[in-house]
Amino acid sequence: MKKLAFDNNLYLEMQSKHILERISQFDNKLYLEFGGKLFDDLHASRVLPGFLPDSKLRMLLTMKDQVEIIIALNANDIEQNKIRGDLGITYDEDTLRLVDAFREAGLYVGSVVITHFENQPNTLKFCALLEKLGIKVYYHYPIDGYPSNVSHIVSDEGFGKNEYIETTKPLVVVTAPGPGSGKMATCLSQLYHEHKRGIHAGYAKYETFPVWNLPLKHPVNLAYEAATADLNDINMIDPFHLEAYGETTVNYNRDVEIFPVLKTMFEKISGQSPYKSPTDMGVNMAGHAIVDNDAAIQASKDEIVRRYYIALEDHRNNLATNETIEKLELIMGQADVTKEERKCVKAAQDKSIETDGKPAFAIELNDGTIVTGKTSKLLGSASAALLNSLKILGNIHDDIPLISPNIINPIQDLKTQNLGNNNPRLHLDEVLIALAVSATTNPISHQAMQQLEKLSGAQAHSTVILNEDDKNILRKLNISLTCSPVYSTKKLYHK
Repeated sequence: MKKLAFDNNLYLEMQSKHILERISQFDNKLYLEFGGKLFDDLHASRVLPGFLPDSKLRMLLTMKDQVEIIIALNANDIEQNKIRGDLGITYDEDTLRLVDAFREAGLYVGSVVITHFENQPNTLKFCALLEKLGIKVYYHYPIDGYPSNVSHIVSDEGFGKNEYIETTKPLVVVTAPGPGSGKMATCLSQLYHEHKRGIHAGYAKYETFPVWNLPLKHPVNLAYEAATADLNDINMIDPFHLEAYGETTVNYNRDVEIFPVLKTMFEKISGQSPYKSPTDMGVNMAGHAIVDNDAAIQASKDEIVRRYYIALEDHRNNLATNETIEKLELIMGQADVTKEERKCVKAAQDKSIETDGKPAFAIELNDGTIVTGKTSKLLGSASAALLNSLKILGNIHDDIPLISPNIINPIQDLKTQNLGNNNPRLHLDEVLIALAVSATTNPISHQAMQQLEKLSGAQAHSTVILNEDDKNILRKLNISLTCSPVYSTKKLYHK
C-alpha cells in the first residue's frame, strides 16, 4: 500500500481555526479566494497521499451558515471549450456541476460572475441558460494595463466598470472550475465596490499550492508547476515577505505580480495594508500537515511524470504547445526524475511488443504490482487489464473466467449488428456491466466486483489513446491514466 504523507484530520482542524481567525480581522465581510479544486482536489490527493479530495468542502461545512459561493468563469474558456482534464468536461459544464454539488452539500450559491466578458457569442448563450435556470449572472470586463497600472485599475474606469456582485453572507467564497478564471480579480473588484459603499471588507487567499513553507524546488511545489505548465505559472521566492520578515517563503508569479494592487487598495481603504506580502494574505496550512516528507516527494515525482505524458497526448491532439512540453521536461530535470520511471508505461509497451504491436494496457496497483492486458477478439486491452487486476486483488486464479462468453457474445452482437459499431470488443463500461450481471449468479464474479474500490489510486498506461468512454470509467474508478500519443488506427477522426 502507498505510504500516507498527509494527516487530513490535523489539516482540517488547523485550517478551520486559521480561517476563522482571519475573518475576525475584518468587519464581518471576507472575500476568500479558493484556488484549486474544492470538491475533488485530485491533484492534492495524488501529491499528498492522505489528503482527501473534498477536504476544503468539509472545512466550509463547519461554518456553512456564514458562507456564500460565487463561481467565476472566464468567457474565453467558454469560447475555447476548455476541458477540465481530470473530469473530461468543459468549464461551462463544470460550472453547472459545481452549482449542483454546492447545493446538494447545503451551501448557498449566490451567483456566477463571467470574467473577461466582451459579448462573446457562446458566452452569451451560456449566460442565457444560467439565467433561465434561475442563477444570477454578473459581468466583469478586461481592464487595460492589468495588473501593472494600479492607478487605472483602482478607479471607476478599472474595477469600477465591473458589475457589483450582491452578497448576503459574511464569508464569500470565490471559486472556479479551474485556474485562470479570474478569482482574484473578482475579489479585488468587490473590495473596491464595497469600499465605495462604506463597507470595510477583507480579502484572503486559500490556495493549496505552492506550499509556502516548503522549499522552492521541493517536488510538491514542482508538481504544481507541472500541473499549470500551460499557464506559465512559476513558483518563486516571495520577495515582499523576504524583505518584511527576513524569511524565505514560496509563492507564485501571479500572486506576486498582483500584490502591489491589493496593497494599494487596502491603503486607500484604511490608510494601511494588513498584509506585507502575498504569503501574508494566504491562509493555507497544508505544509503543517505533511507527516512523511519522503512519501510526499515520491508521490510528487510520480505526478510530474504523469503530467508529462498527459501533455504529450494533448500535443498530439493540438491542445498543448511545444513550449509546454519543454517546460515539463525542465521540471522533470529539476525534480531529478525521468519519464522511464513511470513503471506502467514500460510494462504496457513490452506487452504491445509481445503481441505483435497490438494496443496494450498496464496497471500499477497500490502495492506496486504490475498487471497487463492485451487486445483480443473479446476484450480491449484496458478491459482485459481491469479484469486481470480484479483477479489478483481477489486472489482468483488466472484461468478462471470472470465473465462467461455466453454473456459477452450477445453484447458483441448488439454492438455490431444493431448499434452499427465496427469494433466488437467490450469497452470498460460494457465489461463492468457484464461483470455485474455475472455476479448475480457467479460467486467468483461477485468476489471480483468487491475488489473494485481497491483500484482507487492505481496508475495506468495505454499504448494508444483511449476513447472518452473508457477514460471516464477510469476517472470514476480514480485510476490515474496516461496514454502514448498515438491512435490505434490511422483515421483522421477518432471520436
